[in-house]
Amino acid sequence: MKVWIASDLHGSALYCRMLLDAFAREGGDRLVLLGDLLYHGPRNDLPEGYDPKTVTALLNEAADRLFCVRGNCDAEVDQMVLTFPIQADSALLALDGLTIYVTHGHLHSPEAPPPLRTGDILLCGHTHLPVDRDCGGFRYLNPGSLSLPKDGTPHSYMILEDGSFTWRDLLTGRSFQPLA
Repeated sequence: MKVWIASDLHGSALYCRMLLDAFAREGGDRLVLLGDLLYHGPRNDLPEGYDPKTVTALLNEAADRLFCVRGNCDAEVDQMVLTFPIQADSALLALDGLTIYVTHGHLHSPEAPPPLRTGDILLCGHTHLPVDRDCGGFRYLNPGSLSLPKDGTPHSYMILEDGSFTWRDLLTGRSFQPLA
């Protein structure tokens, strides 16, 4: 199974189109979105291509391939225009022999983890930084941000395939090493 993982779109139709085009071109079974889909939030500048209505239409067209959790910038009103569920704060996935706790990162984080077992993975967005970190018992992964990356990191997403995670630059398609 090939699972794409992305976060923090923040209403950018430009980066939404780029992600969905790459997903269609390269193939994938599911696209996991870690929240902050439509709104940029009060602390963020408007991302390039900000157009939440277009993002809504693009994501609704891909609804049968999406699996999402709620971010801190997602609201109940967003669910009214989206045809797939986005209101769950977290989910537990069992993929490729891995147990993955999926959440946005504003409620649970490496500093405030949920109850995890040794070897589990905590998968979050929220910080806009691509990360792969051993947290002494669990592994913390973050795909970074599609539209508003921080600290000079690329517009990025992750792919999980055959039990391995790969971080990719959305603009170039090239793999890169995340922060530790």
